[in-house]
Amino acid sequence: MLLGRKQQCGVLDGLLADVRAGSSRALAVRGEPGIGKTALLAYAANTAPDFQVARAEGAEAEMELPFAALHQLCGRMLDRLDRLPGPQREALGVAFGLRTGGPPDRFLVGLAVLGLLSDVAASQPLLCLIDDAQWLDQTSAQALAFVARRLDAESVAILFGTRDPGPVGGLDPLPGSGPDPGPGSALSGLPQLVLEGLSEADARALLASVLPGRLDDRVRDRIIAESGGNPLALLELPRGVSTTELAGGFGVTSLQPVASRIEQSFLRQIAPLPEATRQLLLLAAAEPTGDPALLSRAAGFVGIGAGDAATPAEADGLLTVAGRVTFRHPLVRSAIYRAAPTADRRRAHLAIAEATDPATDPDRRAWHRAQAAAQPDEGIAAELERSAGRAQARGGLAAAAAFLERSAALTLDPARQAERALAAAQAKYKAGAFEAALGLLASAAARPLDEFQRARLWLLRGLIAFASSRGNDAPPLLLKAARQFEPLDVRLARETYLEALSAALFTGRLASGGVRQVAEAARAAPPSPQPPRAPDLLLDGLVLVITEGYPAGAPILRQAVRAFRSADISGEEGLLWLWQACHGAGLLWDYQSWDVLSARRAKLAREAGALTAFPLAFSTRAGVHLAAGEFTMAASLVAEVESVTEATGSSIAPYAALALAAFTGREAEAAELIEASTKDAERRGEGEGLTFVHWAAAVLCNGLGHYAEALAAAQQASEDSPADLFAAWALAELIEAATRNGAPELAAGALQRLTVTARASGTDWALGVEARSRALVSEGENTESGYREAIDRLGRTRLRVELGRAHLLYGEWLRRAHRRIDAREQLRAAYQMFAAMGADGFAERAARELRATGERVRNRTTDPPGRLTARETQIAQLAGEGLSNPEIAAQLFMSPRTVEYHLHKVFTKLAITSRNQILGALASSRSGG
Repeated sequence: MLLGRKQQCGVLDGLLADVRAGSSRALAVRGEPGIGKTALLAYAANTAPDFQVARAEGAEAEMELPFAALHQLCGRMLDRLDRLPGPQREALGVAFGLRTGGPPDRFLVGLAVLGLLSDVAASQPLLCLIDDAQWLDQTSAQALAFVARRLDAESVAILFGTRDPGPVGGLDPLPGSGPDPGPGSALSGLPQLVLEGLSEADARALLASVLPGRLDDRVRDRIIAESGGNPLALLELPRGVSTTELAGGFGVTSLQPVASRIEQSFLRQIAPLPEATRQLLLLAAAEPTGDPALLSRAAGFVGIGAGDAATPAEADGLLTVAGRVTFRHPLVRSAIYRAAPTADRRRAHLAIAEATDPATDPDRRAWHRAQAAAQPDEGIAAELERSAGRAQARGGLAAAAAFLERSAALTLDPARQAERALAAAQAKYKAGAFEAALGLLASAAARPLDEFQRARLWLLRGLIAFASSRGNDAPPLLLKAARQFEPLDVRLARETYLEALSAALFTGRLASGGVRQVAEAARAAPPSPQPPRAPDLLLDGLVLVITEGYPAGAPILRQAVRAFRSADISGEEGLLWLWQACHGAGLLWDYQSWDVLSARRAKLAREAGALTAFPLAFSTRAGVHLAAGEFTMAASLVAEVESVTEATGSSIAPYAALALAAFTGREAEAAELIEASTKDAERRGEGEGLTFVHWAAAVLCNGLGHYAEALAAAQQASEDSPADLFAAWALAELIEAATRNGAPELAAGALQRLTVTARASGTDWALGVEARSRALVSEGENTESGYREAIDRLGRTRLRVELGRAHLLYGEWLRRAHRRIDAREQLRAAYQMFAAMGADGFAERAARELRATGERVRNRTTDPPGRLTARETQIAQLAGEGLSNPEIAAQLFMSPRTVEYHLHKVFTKLAITSRNQILGALASSRSGG
């Protein structure tokens, strides 16, 4: 038991006990340097002799090398690589440089690591220790944080030791996840164990263990007070201070932070060592891989013998040279490196570069050469540029950016320097390091740029603004870039106009310049080259809808959607443009195209492992299933969205969950989600998000019969741009709420707008909803013919919710017309449809109307005993559809062992014994209430 750490050791004991029992656990141990993080991680290893132990250690000098720490952790497990599913195997193989391929998605790499750790732990529990996590390279930090969030039933423990405060892995938040959530964001959401200083009694005991002789009470009290209870400070500060100094109190006074004073104490121990030993220590500090053979070769380049030079340092306990070169504490390394004169550090890096094999490790060699350079050097700059290309090919965007940034700094030619700075900024942007990217753009702007480079600069500024905040800044920046591209590259100009228009639509009602301003600028741009591509048609169609009205833009928008459906576009282009194409299909009320395009987008995101694209892609798919009344599938996708956001640590507004709560009529849950989504949309400047929230609230309130609230929400939703599909869909909600709320003039105005849209669309969806809405404001025979037309048209579609609502409204009208028998037929059809799909709000509304006709309606139970959790339902659904455990694991970002664990609970709750019984049991559990 560590002195003064009984409680913290107890936490680790409990964690290890849980893992022995078959669970998995992750814990971030935080605190200032020297507070005891490394000691606690060592305690965990020493008290787990029945565990396998894997280790990794962040190193300040390795932060720019992709997957460096991950390779430390998993290097000895790679003999199991072939057991992983193909995409995961390929991703990890490319990341580790074992095979060639396109850049792997960073979270697909994380899923591969999760599978690897799970496989290792199948025979014996696994303890992973990651110390100095604040210095992890970005790709490793993201992958390990992903794994830590996805652990469940694999018998794996992951312990992070990290300084606090401070970011982990130099991470900015994910693109699209909002403002920086603060230091240590990579490990946010994980359980934390924060270490404070020792109590005074424990500090006295620890100090007495290193100063067993008599110590002046005043000096002792001063040392304890100045150490702040920091264990390493208590152990190391007195070293190298004479007995006389300690007795009189001299030599221990300092206003420096504890970490700096500990480093100074290490330097006092190093100062008397021979010159050759000090040189070797600097070489070891600058070469973080701990390779003794490499250290020996580097020592030879500076003219010293590694073995003889290491002996005094090993005798003092500062350094150990065995299978790996290790320092007594990370602060020894940092103290040596930071205290060395710049010229000495450069000589050390040059020696390491010369000792590094250019064939097997060209990137580390290039990095050390760059660190050794005292002035611009085109040869080194070009070598770094090549390293950046290799890093990017392995998915190391942060590393590529670092290589390019250093390459630009070592470039003498101003034009080439600007080009490399722009390339570095683009890599930083793709890596999510927005502040660093903006700094590089500022550097590039100070250099001579040609017109094309200047347009690229504005494009990057706009993309960064859109990715980081979704606010007002992005549209004008993208608009400026598009105008500058016009005389240079028409295709790129039009693509940038589409980006600007998308950003303006996203900002919606919160945009300062407005959507129309962007649309008018795009309309004045040069026409597309012939024949126009799908993105060109989409741009032209959206522009006409905004500037000339829906009937003018709908034909071209229809061509765009058809082009996207028939085009054989690449995965990258699909991920870039298909979300706008889905938007166009929804705006056209073209359900079939909305279904096809959203399915293609989700498939591309899944195949590419592009987890940052998943939330919006799966939210759109959830909407497709909701409209069809397929609430189980929608709930599965909502759970998948939550799985991804949890796994990636991103903070995407819960739009899919809100839509599900609104359609199912879960009022309390929806109210919480409305509040959360509204705050999130306002914080990000997402006007389209606010429109969506108002539309969802209107659907919820109409279902519950809260017509005044529905009317207010629908009015707010319908005020947005005519190119916002939720504003268009909200018109039907407004008409229903207005007629029920005694506001016929509002209903008439909304119907006029809806009729224009529906007739230009021409789909059964649009015309069916328009007929239903027209019936609401009609009288006599026109009312009944309108409802019958709506039922006929919507009956030809998959839109079961809209059809059910047509039956419900028709039945309500028939009851008020005292046609009880006819009313029961329509209301019974509506109730059965809503009850079967789980639209409980609308189902209860239909039940109330049925009871008013004199028919008895059995009360429904929505939460039967043994109800599955959302995750269990999700896994059960996929297993019932025939997916294997590894396939389910890959789809839901978990390990096969976790899938097996949850399926066991599913079988118990549903009282079944085989997978082919699952779908039937799920259906009966839903209808059995």
